[in-house]
Amino acid sequence: MSTRAQPRIPAPDRLTIHEPSCRSFQGALELVGRRWTGAILLAGMRGARRFGEYRLSVPGISDRLLAQRLRELEAEGLISRTVIPSTPVQIRYALSPEGEELMSVLQPLVDWSYRRFSGRGDAAAG
Repeated sequence: MSTRAQPRIPAPDRLTIHEPSCRSFQGALELVGRRWTGAILLAGMRGARRFGEYRLSVPGISDRLLAQRLRELEAEGLISRTVIPSTPVQIRYALSPEGEELMSVLQPLVDWSYRRFSGRGDAAAG
């Protein structure tokens, strides 16, 4: 039998899923929970700057889907895209300040998942 304390769930009359804070939380979870999004943000946090670096850091993602996710994250203000006018043109990506803030609040989840999955050989260990 587990001795871990159960999380306290607020009484139904105090909190509903229709409150703005719950809706924004759900939106944030859906944003970072999209397939590959977490891995892309983690790659940016670990120093990926060019498209090829992201592709190498996120094995299994297609070029099309990586490009789509980078555009979505840019539109959400989590990644900045810089075009360097050279021959050939260079495009650099970086976490925006908001993206860095998001990753700092997700760091405990990264740590937890590492502890949970390390040693199991699971692909989720990342």
